[in-house]
Amino acid sequence: MFNAMSKNYLEAAYRRAKPGGTLLFLLGWGAIFSISGVSFGQEKALERAASVIQPQAYVSLQPVPRGRSFDVAVVAKIASGFHVNAHEPSESYLIPTKVTAELPPGVVVVETAYPRGVMRKFQFATMPLRVYEASFTVKMRLRAASAAALGPQKIALNVGYQACTQDTCLPPANVSAVATIQVAAADTPAYPANPAIFSSGPAPKFPAPR
Repeated sequence: MFNAMSKNYLEAAYRRAKPGGTLLFLLGWGAIFSISGVSFGQEKALERAASVIQPQAYVSLQPVPRGRSFDVAVVAKIASGFHVNAHEPSESYLIPTKVTAELPPGVVVVETAYPRGVMRKFQFATMPLRVYEASFTVKMRLRAASAAALGPQKIALNVGYQACTQDTCLPPANVSAVATIQVAAADTPAYPANPAIFSSGPAPKFPAPR
C-alpha cells in the first residue's frame, strides 16, 4: 500500500506529466516503490535526487556598504550523466530550476539572471528540451538599504530543480548554499571579490517578485 505522501506525490506528478510520457513515468516509479517497500524506495530516490547538484555561493563585493548594490552568484555543478530543466523550460509540464534567497533585514533582491540553457533530445520526450548540463551559474543583484544591519550577515540560498538522465527522471529536490556578506557604513571603501565568477557576460534577467 502507498502511504499518503507517496500517493499525493504520484498524483501531482501524474498531472504534470506529458501525455506521451505518463506510462514511462508511472512504470519508473512503480519499480522504485516495489523495491523493499514504498518508504525505502522513496527515501533512496530523494537522497539520490538531492545529491545531483552541488552549489557554491559567491559575493561580488566585500565589504558591502549601506546603500550599495552587489551580486551573489550560485555556481551549481551537475553530476555526470544528469541534466536539470532550465529556469524557463521549453515545455509547460517541466519543473523549472529556481534559486530563492532568505535575506537578512535591510537586504533586498533587485533582479535574478539565469542562463538560457541548451536544447537537447532525450528518450523520454518527443521534442528537444531546454536544460542545464555539467554546471550553471545564477546571479542575483541585491541591494543593502541605508538601514541594513551592520556586520556579518548570511544569505541562505535554495536551489530547486528536477534532475533527469537520458531516459528517466528523479523526484524534485532542493539543495542549499550560504553566502556571507560584511555590511559596512555607507562611506566604507568596497573592493571587488571573486572576479572570475562575476566578469562573465550578461544572462537573461528576471525582476524580483513584488
